[in-house]
This record gives sequence, C-alpha cells and structure tokens, in this order.
Amino acid sequence: MQSLLTVEALSIHFGATAAVDEVTLDVHCGEVVCLLGPSGSGKSTLLRAVAGVERPTSGRISIDGDEVAGPDAFVEAQQRQVGMVFQDYALFPHLRVDANIAFGLRRGEQSIEALIARLGLTPLARKFPHELSGGERQRVALARAMAPKPRVLLMDEPFSSLDSRLRDDVRRHTLDFVRESGTTTVIVTHDPDEAMRIADRIALLDRGHLVQFDTPEALYAHPTSLFAAEFFSNVTALSGVGQEGYLETRLGRFTAPGVSQGTRAIACIRPQHLKLADAGTGVEGRVVTSEYRGDCRYVVVHIDGLESLLTVCVESRETRSDDEFDAGAVVHLAADTGAVPVINENGSSSSSDQGRYVSQL
Repeated sequence: MQSLLTVEALSIHFGATAAVDEVTLDVHCGEVVCLLGPSGSGKSTLLRAVAGVERPTSGRISIDGDEVAGPDAFVEAQQRQVGMVFQDYALFPHLRVDANIAFGLRRGEQSIEALIARLGLTPLARKFPHELSGGERQRVALARAMAPKPRVLLMDEPFSSLDSRLRDDVRRHTLDFVRESGTTTVIVTHDPDEAMRIADRIALLDRGHLVQFDTPEALYAHPTSLFAAEFFSNVTALSGVGQEGYLETRLGRFTAPGVSQGTRAIACIRPQHLKLADAGTGVEGRVVTSEYRGDCRYVVVHIDGLESLLTVCVESRETRSDDEFDAGAVVHLAADTGAVPVINENGSSSSSDQGRYVSQL
C-alpha cells in the first residue's frame, strides 16, 4: 500500500529534553492513524511537526513524496497542504460560520456550500462561534480544515472537550465523513478506547519513543512490551521461565511458542483471561473487593503465594448469590492459558491465538 505521509528518524529537542526521539512511521493513503500515549509522550509535538508549526531537530518528514522537513528543507505550514483541527478548535470569534470555513481559501477557489451541507451546518452558516454548541464548533473546525482539500488531515484531541454522550456521536459522524472523503488522517488522543474504535493503525508513544505501531487488534493481542499491554487494559504481570512452547509461572503454564528454553518472560493476564471455576478445581483465592459495572462485575482476588492481585471479569448473569463476592469469600479461578499475551525479555510477543480453559493453573 502506498504511503502518503512518511516520518524518518524524527527527533525534536527542547534544550536537553527529547520530546520526540528517533521516531519512524508511515501512514498509507486514506488511512486513519492515531498517535496515542500519556501526557508528555510527544504525540502532539509530533503532530505539530507534521503540520509545520514545530521544526524538527533531526530527521525527515515527507508528504506524498515531497520532503517538507529535513536537513536541507523546511516547507512552511501554509505550503504543506495539510488541514489542522486544534483541540480548542481555534475558530475566529469575529467571523460567522461560513466565513470561518472559507478563511483558508483563495478568492473563487471553490464553493463551500456542499461541504457545509454535508456536515449539517447550513442552518448555522450565519451564526458566530459563541452561539454554537461544542459539537457544532467541532464540525465547523473540521469543515474549515477540509475546505482546501488537504493531502493530510491532522486532528489534535478533537473530541476531548465534549461530554461522553456527545463525544460518541460527534466522533462517529466525523469518522464517517473522513472515510467517505478518503482523506489520510492522523489523530492525537490519550484515550486507548477511542484509538481502538477509530484507527486503522495506532502509533503508541512513551516519553518521545515509538513503543509499537500496529493495528488495534495486534496491539491488544500481541503487545511487544509491558507498557503496551498495560496501556490498553488492566493487566496482572507474572514473570516466569520459558519451557518448550510454554511459560512456567507460579500460577501455572501459559502458551508461549516464541519463548526460548530457560528465558525469563512475562505473562500479561487481563480480567477477560480468567473465569470462575467450580469448587475443587482451578486455583483457590479470596475476594479482596468487587465492583459492579452493569453487564459485569470486576472481582479482585488474592491467591496465597502470589504477590500480585488478580482481577476477573464476571458476567452479571453468572452471579449465584448476593454475598458471593463479599470481601473474604472463597472463589476458584481458571485461566485461558493460550490467549494470555507473553512478553519476551527481548521485547517481542509470544502470545498464541489458540486458547483453552484449564482447571489447573
């Protein structure tokens, strides 16, 4: 697949601090890629470098084969043909909606009426930004970014200021529009759930480094580091020693075809990898606490001889009594030993897609 945006060994330093450190990635034509990471991971700095508002310390950025930043080149932001949606939308308060959208267009360049209609903004065209809701302002910012028909659309935390119910609706309509237009899009977010929902691929960053760049499915099922595994869900990390195709831990054996004999590795156990077992089977533990979450209950369990607590996701319909998960109650757990991601010391995943439940952990 052809790459439209290429970032090669990009670094951005602020004094002695590397906000972005030797990051390399490519974005395919028409693809939606999320830059994901905690605060300070470098995701917004990387996005600004692609936009042309941050000058790299080293490395290269190319858009559709044209080098826009590098040792011997720096194309100004307004010449890069990229659209930018800022976190606060950055609408001009003194301009009406239609004038905001048309701001970046040359006189007579193209009509914005079809774009305004497509995004449902026709009734709002003569209003000012202060008269709009958060979702309406987001649509205006998107329309303004898309009006010049950019080669790449860049969005910096575009949904973070919206309440949860409105966020889902606006996000869905935004992604429908982006995919319909076929525009290559890069979105910054700190929310792993949001990234999993909207991205074709996710670039996971931590302290300026690219940790892993892959599909949402691969990142979740085959993380290459404990940081990646923990970023997407609650994980209990159990270290063990590799055997022939397995990882031996104090909790039992986990399928790990890529772990060498005698190599130390980590099993990343998620709540979904555990289930309740009948008395006398599985491993016995005692409930520390439980939390009801509608369709399921998260039960935290202590097992003798195990330093880490385990969390199991129990579907509400599996609950057999009101006091079953009171603190101190005895439960028995079984693990899906084949589905648990196993992280090698060398940073590769050894998890298997073939899972099975066992009663002996």
